[in-house]
Amino acid sequence: MTPPRPTLIADAAIDLIADAGLRGLTHRAVDDASGLPAGSTSNLARTRAALLELVLTRIVERETADYPDLTEGGLPGAALPPRELLVEVGAEALFQALTSGRRLTLARLELALEATRRPELRAVYDRLGARFARIAADLLAAAGSTAPEADARRLIRWCDGVLFNATAGSGHWQVPMPEELRVDIDRYLAALLDEES
Repeated sequence: MTPPRPTLIADAAIDLIADAGLRGLTHRAVDDASGLPAGSTSNLARTRAALLELVLTRIVERETADYPDLTEGGLPGAALPPRELLVEVGAEALFQALTSGRRLTLARLELALEATRRPELRAVYDRLGARFARIAADLLAAAGSTAPEADARRLIRWCDGVLFNATAGSGHWQVPMPEELRVDIDRYLAALLDEES
């Protein structure tokens, strides 16, 4: 079954950004990459700002597709306690973002930098990012954090640092394995939650 036209366009744009950065993203290039008739992208997203919003929204949709319980209503009725769930889901999500989802991560990093120069994209980026902060805060509160919103910001900063380091930074040559990520997240959570060693 062929995906809907907005999905085809957004996915083609993500690939263009991952391959050539934002300089390679034009309406015509997206038409060509998606195999759709000329003008299809312009009909859906008339401006560059609208196209960037479409792309960013699709990135978040794809990044959260494997975690519907977390993204659609808070804590799942999972077998794992909240703290263990943070370790497992965090390690799995980071590893996926650095391997099979690497192109999404590259595109998201490009858009994050672009958002520093485009207030309208900054607003979209921050609005979509607030969903991740809410999920993290809910899990941290359930795990015993006394300052879940602040701890969520700290945890997200740490995760963003791992993603940048292993994608574009000095650690790009070696993706951390899931077990290493579990150990690192576990240690970081112990510090956040002020657990005794």
